Amino acid sequence: MSPRAGQAGHSPRTLAFVESPVQLLNVLEWAHLHGLHGASPDPLPSVPAQVRRTVAEGPPRTDAELTVVVLAPTDPMTRGQLRRMADLARDEGHRVRWEEARGGTTAPFATIGGLAGPLRRADRVVMGDPFSRYVQLLLTITRARELVVVDDGTATMEFVAQLARGERLVRWHRKGGRPGARDVLFAPVSSSARRRLTPSAGRRVEVFSSMPVTETPEGVTVTANDFAWTRRRFGPPRITKGADMVGTSLVETGVVDGDHYLEAVRTLAKTHGATRYFAHRRESTDKLHRLAAETGLEIVRPDLPLELIARRGPIGRTILSFPSTVVHTLPLALVGTGVRVAVCDIDPTWLTETASPRAQGFLSGVTGTARGVHRLEAVAVGLA
Repeated sequence: MSPRAGQAGHSPRTLAFVESPVQLLNVLEWAHLHGLHGASPDPLPSVPAQVRRTVAEGPPRTDAELTVVVLAPTDPMTRGQLRRMADLARDEGHRVRWEEARGGTTAPFATIGGLAGPLRRADRVVMGDPFSRYVQLLLTITRARELVVVDDGTATMEFVAQLARGERLVRWHRKGGRPGARDVLFAPVSSSARRRLTPSAGRRVEVFSSMPVTETPEGVTVTANDFAWTRRRFGPPRITKGADMVGTSLVETGVVDGDHYLEAVRTLAKTHGATRYFAHRRESTDKLHRLAAETGLEIVRPDLPLELIARRGPIGRTILSFPSTVVHTLPLALVGTGVRVAVCDIDPTWLTETASPRAQGFLSGVTGTARGVHRLEAVAVGLA
């Protein structure tokens, strides 16, 4: 895809919609690769940062080619990381528009109404989560001739496969269950979004991903994300002698049993000498308190995506993880540092009774397709 698509002499108006810190990170990586320029240097260097931020959130900066629209969630952890990432986006010269998209019953209507004009004028729309109902609704408004999907973690693998097979867009951990009433009501919008994400004579579609793409939909351009912006902007990190562990939200999404997960974490930490546990932003406070009390691990709640935290350092010489996005992204962000990423398989006995029938196969695929990682066998846990 050309970074200068559109009319001659015209910089395309690009709108990016993000709902998570990782999505915003990958928008910055995409913009860096495609040469989207930020605004000119800050004309108010002597003005305090908070005032400069207010100016940046005010009238449009006409020299910025990319506007990032944050559809803010309600979760405090995610909001905090998103605000830090928004500051990094502004530092790169991009405009950031923060929308309290979930701030009450009328918030969605106000958000969509306020975005209708910019959406119709946009030449290119970038999105981090094509499964998001919010994003799918916004896609029904846009007339953009270029659509870009940037990584939202392992869900990108499932999105590309479903698009290639012409299936309805359903998150992998929900697939196999019966559609709920809201799913049925939203089905026409979801179908419309899937059609818009299918390339045509008048519409180009790009997937920008660090995930392995085994089924490429016809006409879709797949571009590799190698975290060049992250490596340029941060590090190299200081490497410690010990091991660090990366948390997962598989318990919170109902895939893995909480007791089995705790025992697996305890066993891995003891076996590999891990001392720190980097919590996933969706992990519950009660679960983290229990992990700290029963494993002795120091619980770290990162204020940025783990790729940036690891790149800044300090970070352990070994990073332990269960199947998740980071087994694909950390080796790229940490290339050349000597850090080893080790991934532990999920034993089928850890899965809950309500887990999707596809859960085990999908998680095994996440691990099996990861490049540059050391694979560990599932640990035995002493539960009846």
